[in-house]
Amino acid sequence: MNTTQPDTQLSASRHAALDGVDGLEDLILVGGEWRQGGGELIESRDPATGGVVHAFHGASLEDVEDAVTAGLAASRAGVWADLLPHQRALVLHRIGDLIEERADLISHVQTADTGKCRSETRALAMSAAGTFRYMAAALETMEEAVTPQRAGSLTMTAHEPYGVVAAITPWNSPIASDAQKVAPALAAGNAVVLKPPVWAPLVSLLVGRICEEAGLPAGLLSVLPGSGSVIGNALVAHPSVGKVSFTGGTTTGRKIGRVAADKIMPVTLELGGKSPTIVFADADLEQALAGILFGIFSSSGQSCIAGSRLFIHESVYDDFVGRLVERTRQLRVGPGTDPGTDVAPLVHHSHRDQVAGMVDKAVAEGATVLAGGCIPEDPALAAGAYYLPTILAGVTNQDTICREEVFGPVAVVLPFRDESDLIAQANDNEFGLACGIWTSDYRRAWRVARAIDSGTVWINTYKQFSISTPFSGHKASGLGTEKGRDGIKSYMRQKSIYWDLTGTPLPWGQP
Repeated sequence: MNTTQPDTQLSASRHAALDGVDGLEDLILVGGEWRQGGGELIESRDPATGGVVHAFHGASLEDVEDAVTAGLAASRAGVWADLLPHQRALVLHRIGDLIEERADLISHVQTADTGKCRSETRALAMSAAGTFRYMAAALETMEEAVTPQRAGSLTMTAHEPYGVVAAITPWNSPIASDAQKVAPALAAGNAVVLKPPVWAPLVSLLVGRICEEAGLPAGLLSVLPGSGSVIGNALVAHPSVGKVSFTGGTTTGRKIGRVAADKIMPVTLELGGKSPTIVFADADLEQALAGILFGIFSSSGQSCIAGSRLFIHESVYDDFVGRLVERTRQLRVGPGTDPGTDVAPLVHHSHRDQVAGMVDKAVAEGATVLAGGCIPEDPALAAGAYYLPTILAGVTNQDTICREEVFGPVAVVLPFRDESDLIAQANDNEFGLACGIWTSDYRRAWRVARAIDSGTVWINTYKQFSISTPFSGHKASGLGTEKGRDGIKSYMRQKSIYWDLTGTPLPWGQP
């Protein structure tokens, strides 16, 4: 357990990791104004050491009100929404370019804030740049429809912004999640209030600076770090917020859904997962092994789509699990700043302890630890929020460790006998976010991919994404769709227009 005492002196809050980093003053962005937040002190801590990286005051309820009011005013003024699509697209392109130019800086800050490996945080920055560019291109080429005539009217559809959108993002991939919501919402003509998480708020504040520098009109983007129970709840319930896009836990997603139902407000929810990864006997086992290790242990397992339930055909089970355990034990655990690190620390000591508690409970209920299963003993890692990559066996698909999302570097291995048994087990879970299939039989791959109840299926690969390909969850894993060409329209309301071309009065009530 980390015992580092809080540092409440803002003047001494900046960690050496942020020396020379501009745009991270003790300020938040509220309706076009950078000011000190009126809320509680937020301390970003380096997960590798437990030390304070940066401390500042987060948002207050007054900041929420000011941000939404400013966003609504900017939206109604038409300074952004009334621009032609290609004019808005120019600004989005500039944002993407600036993110790419500063990818190393963004990677540096995000690794200090989240503990992630530098290779991953740089890839996330480049993904965010690509997201803004893609949405700019989709905006320029987005078309409305002239629908087939059924009478003497010209009929067409138009899409219009909601006004103010609240974007609530998670701590596990901040800048990519920010871009995935902010870019299409801005492209649609909305104002956006972005609420980053208290455990990883710094990159979102840099995004605010970049958007401002790129020429986004004031008031269209606010960045309000703060707790979900205070700032998030206030944004969801605010009567002037027309849509909420949330990525996070299913429990919180359900609460947001209840509030949205009372408001009759649309929401997009990307929630939890307990994704199955399936290895058939005819798979390229070396390819499958590499993909499975990446799918569960990259990001230290802190990923909603992590392949945490491994279903392996019984004919290759012993051999494959033996190789998997050997490779897992060889993974290098260390700080994200070390280029040789495979598994970095978890985001926070309290989260690490929660993951450890779930493994301990599984062992108490009969699970066998094949690899990991504990905090590393290396004294050099003692101060960090580290947990060894873990493989558990001796469980059934009904055990708690197979039902609940761990959100850490923990996988369970389960044998299966035939395809129908496999599909039944894979689908026997409340979540339906992702799935991986490893086989050389293309007919089987297609058949199983269609039978699995999840929003994304990877075949002979895993955890690969494209902004051009829609992303969604089934069952308790989410509601609505992000990414793709229609990602912009998910932040817009559709309007139908009937235009009479005949000049003839309606034949009703005539004398």
